[in-house]
Amino acid sequence: MKEITVLKDFLPVAMKEGLQFGDELVLAVVTATKPDFYKQAPLIPAADKLGVKTIVIHTGQHYDELLGHGMKEFRLDERVAFNLQVRGDLLQKSYELVAKMGWVARQLKESYPDTTFVPMVHGDTLVAGMAPIGWMFGRGEKVAQNEAGLRGMAPKKFSENPEEYANHQWEGEWVMAHQEPFPEQWDTFTAGAGCEFHFAPVELNRKHLITEGYPEDRIFTVGNSVVDAVEAKAVRPDGGASVFDEYPGLEASDAWIRMDIHRRLNLTEKRFKAIVAGTLELVKQGEHVVWVELPGTKFALETYGLREQLVREANARPNFMFTPLWKEYAHVIEFLKSGRCSAELTDSGSMQEELNHLRVPCMTVRFNTDRPETVKDAKSNLLVPPFSSSFFSGMVTHVRTNLLETMKKGKPLYGREVAPKIVRTLKDFYDRGELRLLRSVPDVLGISKDDKVTFL
Repeated sequence: MKEITVLKDFLPVAMKEGLQFGDELVLAVVTATKPDFYKQAPLIPAADKLGVKTIVIHTGQHYDELLGHGMKEFRLDERVAFNLQVRGDLLQKSYELVAKMGWVARQLKESYPDTTFVPMVHGDTLVAGMAPIGWMFGRGEKVAQNEAGLRGMAPKKFSENPEEYANHQWEGEWVMAHQEPFPEQWDTFTAGAGCEFHFAPVELNRKHLITEGYPEDRIFTVGNSVVDAVEAKAVRPDGGASVFDEYPGLEASDAWIRMDIHRRLNLTEKRFKAIVAGTLELVKQGEHVVWVELPGTKFALETYGLREQLVREANARPNFMFTPLWKEYAHVIEFLKSGRCSAELTDSGSMQEELNHLRVPCMTVRFNTDRPETVKDAKSNLLVPPFSSSFFSGMVTHVRTNLLETMKKGKPLYGREVAPKIVRTLKDFYDRGELRLLRSVPDVLGISKDDKVTFL
């Protein structure tokens, strides 16, 4: 099929030629950003082993060689049937995602009327919130969500004393706190409403969804597919370059704090300047810090005129490295497993999971987290909010001095071989003739069974 245009003002959408499907189940893996690449990728070999066909619907948001490298690293590019070529700011990407996913839904329905397609969105990315809207209204069906039920929580008490605040987190009461990260918390709520099947990482996520009213018979606690990606990259069968070849300075210490900051609220002036100043305080105290510069980090540093200062400090101090974004996911896992990373400072959600699985202490640069289980249950994580530069550096120092050994012993929470559980669940429903992607209230309540729910 030749290149086509969805709507007049949209960029082209390419559909792979030669797709052949019949009366069967097809898993449509939806990818958009770096976390999607490695968390969604394990679904494909799992589906292959179970005899379930797959296609990839790629939004194209992360398309350059740096941000988009994961598509090649995990060989997702070989399965792309649609590249939506989404571009622009949050608003533009949002309406493009809705419209283009709606077009894809109708195109597949017209071309393959006997095929059951199940799109699988992931987590709390923008596409997780927007793609189900286009699919639902384009086709009259809901989708499935990998990593469902992520809801922000925070310790009920705050203290400017690092020791007290750490105790509040590990031993105190936690409350729901959905206000940030934005728009990720909005994305995951919207995704939940557009999904018929919810695959939750831990029981807490399942409880969130049940509390919100989603039917229990379509919520499954399976673990997190990030563990499959981590295990896949634990060994480099391709013989690729080591992260220590790329960044030889990492050989200088076995006590590095790896750091990555990119959340929108952390890039606001007050918070970001507290993070930068607090980090430099730590470096001056002798801590070894390797700060990885994400695109959002670079934008904030340039906006506030701070980037040259970090570059100067990195050139002047052997205990401070300031690197570009590490292109290969394998390099991140290699470094975390090497014994040279004593802890991570991050505002990423996925890193909290990966570090828990690898038993590397995590310090989350937020006032809340949507992985509270890593704090309360595993004690592998602590919040280090950028309340002020002195509080930020004081929390890190307290953790490094007093709590690392406890955090290294945190129990892994996210299971093993998660992707096969997800695919097997969908296949079992399909094989039983029960894979309905839109159900009525009578159906859910057991009053009557509607094999097919449609709208006029």
